[in-house]
Amino acid sequence: MRKRTLPGILAGRAKEHPDGVALREKEFGIWREITWAGLLDRVRAFALGLAELGVRKGDRIAIIGDNRPEWVIAELGAQAVGALPLGLYQDSIAPELARMLEAAEARLIVAEDQEQVDKVLEVRDRTDGTAGPEHIVYYDSRGMYGYEAPGLTAFEEVEALGRVFGDRFPYEFDRRLVGIDPGDVALLCTTSGTTSVPKLAMLSHANLLAMADQLVGVDPMGPGDEFVSFLPLAWIGEQMVGVASALLAGFTVNFPEETATVRSDMREIGPAFLMSPPRIWENMVSDVQVMAEDATPLKRRMYRWAMRQGTRAAEARFAGGRDGGRPDGDRDGGERRASGARQRRVGLAARISHRVADWTVLGPIRDQLGLSRTRRAYTGGAALGPDVFRFFHAIGVNLKQLYGQTEVSGISVVHRDGDIRFHTVGRPLPETEIRISDEGEILCRSPAVFQGYFRNPEATAETLADGWLRSGDAGYFEEGGHLVVIDRLADVMKLPDGTTFSPQFVENKLKFSPYVREAVVFGGGDAPFVTAMIAIDLENAGQWAERRRIPYTTFTDLARRAEVYALVHDHVAAINRDLPAAARVRRFLLLHKELHADDAELTRTRKVRRRHVEDRFGDIVAALRGDGDSVTVNTEITYQDGRTADVAHELRVETMEG
Repeated sequence: MRKRTLPGILAGRAKEHPDGVALREKEFGIWREITWAGLLDRVRAFALGLAELGVRKGDRIAIIGDNRPEWVIAELGAQAVGALPLGLYQDSIAPELARMLEAAEARLIVAEDQEQVDKVLEVRDRTDGTAGPEHIVYYDSRGMYGYEAPGLTAFEEVEALGRVFGDRFPYEFDRRLVGIDPGDVALLCTTSGTTSVPKLAMLSHANLLAMADQLVGVDPMGPGDEFVSFLPLAWIGEQMVGVASALLAGFTVNFPEETATVRSDMREIGPAFLMSPPRIWENMVSDVQVMAEDATPLKRRMYRWAMRQGTRAAEARFAGGRDGGRPDGDRDGGERRASGARQRRVGLAARISHRVADWTVLGPIRDQLGLSRTRRAYTGGAALGPDVFRFFHAIGVNLKQLYGQTEVSGISVVHRDGDIRFHTVGRPLPETEIRISDEGEILCRSPAVFQGYFRNPEATAETLADGWLRSGDAGYFEEGGHLVVIDRLADVMKLPDGTTFSPQFVENKLKFSPYVREAVVFGGGDAPFVTAMIAIDLENAGQWAERRRIPYTTFTDLARRAEVYALVHDHVAAINRDLPAAARVRRFLLLHKELHADDAELTRTRKVRRRHVEDRFGDIVAALRGDGDSVTVNTEITYQDGRTADVAHELRVETMEG
């Protein structure tokens, strides 16, 4: 009898629905399908190939690369022989890769292509093989001709080994599958690393399927539904939907051809649901805003009129739905709606106006974004600003917030259809308990809570207490059982007047501008007021400058332009009008560089590493809190011949009125 594990569920699907489409990948402009039976066949071959290479139960297998069927095959194949797959972000630089491979002591790595293989070989050469795996398996052979290295093998060669093994021992795969228990570790998943070096969370088959059970129970999914997988499979959010929920519910997972073709490929597929972190939704809003600004005056007026109709309809659907979430986290602040399920009556004229707006403007926007058939869209991994939420509901997209952590298999709280409040993250899943500690920390207990951190009992003991998972987030419940997440507990600050202050709330307000890529807000403690470091969006701000014939050469040059400062100044002033006096941004500057994960300023999921940023830009933070009008910073540049030089940049500090 098959046990309830991820590869066990795959075997069941292949038996019951052999011709159903499990995966679909676009290659050279053509969508190529893999059925459930075909997927099981390749998983069996790869699993037995791993066994032939000496992989045993409990060994660690790393996977790095873009989203492709081979990633899923490698993950399920590893699980079928009891190995522990570890997903790594494809844009990880060699030192990060070395750290993760060493922490996991991975015996084998599945690396997509030449770029990833080069990084693995660099790690292995640099560390004399101590942080490098014995075997490197690649599945994109372009550029690999002539490569020779110990243990370097093509993916299809491993599958061929497995098929020969399977011919000799036809029951070996089933025997190994039966030997895997639901409580066994199915996945090592890296944590976000916002406050420290990422840790490896151990998630069992039972954990992942408990999460998927609860999500599918709240939001039904099933065969015939389409999902587009384009975010890193190393992220728990993608694992949550693209692997665990897909196996459980039986919907089709689609892989775009390239990163640049995601939007057009989504339009072809028309996914029934979509899962993305806030950065993706913010980028979509920026794209629409920029397109509207570039349009003719008539089209701009039509867009603004249609958005008013859409916003009015959205507010009617969620009667009384106001932001309500003040940046000070005051439970009594702002207006709260009594019930998200109640709907305000809408007159005939308003309904007709909305129909016209949807037909002429809102529907085409959804189509351009690839969301025309989307029943539900999810955002998770970080807080999404209420303004972005309102935008998507105004254009008719059922966007809902998910809340959770890697340690709870990705999700513990979600908005329900018809009960969406823009300032909350929804209500707990059916089998999940959420409570607030005396310190205001969100605690979670669920069958989806992880087994602990790999070889890190100290960190496990700090995170798990009496069966409750400590999230590290501050929050509270409001009427109707909705959870409000204020910020990271460590980031919640008190201003000099005693006001509790959430930097994240203000940052999300700032990032609603299409010309702001990233924002880091400081305040609290000894700081006399709230300040902000802002990184412009080079593409959108650059287009804005070009339309106005403002010359610039580099990111730094554009960020120093007085016109760009004036543009951002107006945006900050508009935001300040909606904030309590104590939380308004009093001084800001435009950074001379983009914040980047390679510089450890962001995590690989694009969350700001606040403590690192504050340390790295200490001079800037001090200048913002002072009364000067500029600060000089030095950056090191590297020339093509290898020479380096320090370059000084004078950054202007802007002081807001009032």
